[in-house]
Amino acid sequence: MSKYIITIDQGTTSSKVILFDERANIIFNASTPVKQIYKSLGFVEQDAMQIYEDIVKLIIRALKEPNIDIKDIIGVGITNQRETTVLWDKRTGKPIYYAIVWQSKQSNYICEDWINNGYEKAVKEKTGLIINPYFSASKIRYILDNVEGANKLMEEGNLLFGTIDSWLIYNLTGHHVTDITNASRTLLFNIHTLLWDDELLNMFKINKNILPKVINCNELVGEIKEPRIKEIINLKICGVAGDQQASLIGHTCFCEGDLKITYGTGSFMLLNTGKNPFMSSSGLLTTIGYKIDNNISY
Repeated sequence: MSKYIITIDQGTTSSKVILFDERANIIFNASTPVKQIYKSLGFVEQDAMQIYEDIVKLIIRALKEPNIDIKDIIGVGITNQRETTVLWDKRTGKPIYYAIVWQSKQSNYICEDWINNGYEKAVKEKTGLIINPYFSASKIRYILDNVEGANKLMEEGNLLFGTIDSWLIYNLTGHHVTDITNASRTLLFNIHTLLWDDELLNMFKINKNILPKVINCNELVGEIKEPRIKEIINLKICGVAGDQQASLIGHTCFCEGDLKITYGTGSFMLLNTGKNPFMSSSGLLTTIGYKIDNNISY
């Protein structure tokens, strides 16, 4: 009998659930558009609760695929739009603000302040990235500065942050985790020590207690406890990677020098530079490609 894997692909413009067999044939494929919220010029936001509800409905549809025995589904993988930021109240599980999408420029003024304060060098050296509203840190700061009570929640230990992978995992399993590829795109993760960076957190005035645990791309995350899914079958999330890194893995770019280009909501070129981070002098970014078991690639 064939075995199957469910893949959640939560993208910028659509949420997809795909059921693959062990030969990577697509058995089921369905998607739902993601509504974009444009409150003002440069703002791009989404409803994180609606994204989660859509994912649950799509998984249930996949589980009702008539041509398979659901007992042969061996696990779930997640890939997601990177950098998009959700903050939620740990006590209620509800977001305190809309998800701020990677495209959004609403935190640009925060980034300008950080640049004026001379933070660029430390950010580049530690994260391989530049100070830009694209990345998660300034989006976190925007919500903390603009949502009443947000800082108080953080100080009390009742606030959690996640990119979309983390938000989905938390709701599906109860675990507050993110994978290393998504962590490396937050502007808060040191790609050399492979830890959340205390100096950056202090600079940006973000408490470490809101951050998820960082795991490997192929790490067993945990069992899905969402009642609507659990009543059908017991499933475990077994793999996570941000969308562009997931594409790098999917195209088997496992050797230094391998390169892939993706044309989607944005166009992205990723080059595997091997086991050590290579810092470009030409404006390119350095990030983590994947960490599978104990093998890391940049």
